[in-house]
Amino acid sequence: MAQGHKFQDLEETGEALVGFINSSQPDKLKGLKDEHQALFDQHTETAKIVTQILKDLAQIEENAGQRLLDMEQEKMRREKELESLEEQLRQCTAKSQLTDSELQFLQKELESLRNAENELEILQSEVEEDTTEVIPSAVYVAQVYYLITKIKWEYDTPANILKGVHYGADLATPINIDTTSRSRIDVSDQLWGFVSTEW
Repeated sequence: MAQGHKFQDLEETGEALVGFINSSQPDKLKGLKDEHQALFDQHTETAKIVTQILKDLAQIEENAGQRLLDMEQEKMRREKELESLEEQLRQCTAKSQLTDSELQFLQKELESLRNAENELEILQSEVEEDTTEVIPSAVYVAQVYYLITKIKWEYDTPANILKGVHYGADLATPINIDTTSRSRIDVSDQLWGFVSTEW
């Protein structure tokens, strides 16, 4: 008898739900779903852009550091060569044993090394300027993204893993989502749930 009542209750609930769905506005529901999907797509695209910016930033820093190191080593090598040539020139001049042509050759070599050293200094200065211009702009974009979402992402994870930490007002919440095991809407719902709507 109790099961009969339960079935009747279930049937009435089902009929009420069907009635509600039939009386609702499908266009409005579809609109809400489209807006939700657009928000998810925008968030995914933003995350991809920020990830690429930070990867590019790391590559720029690495390349700039390596170029500066190479230039410094080359500069030191040329300075040693320059000192050696200057010493040779002093010794030869003191002994007065050099012919005019040999002396001119050494002077040209010395001048060539000085010019090369000046060029290295100019290149080193240009690399430092490029580094100070490019890196801060990429850092600025990443900082703006963090200020909006309060999510600090880890970028050395597999492509299907979203991993990071959301720093809320009172609590830091770890994020570890396998996007292959959940729908895009579920992932979007969880991520947008972290973002405060108070501006």
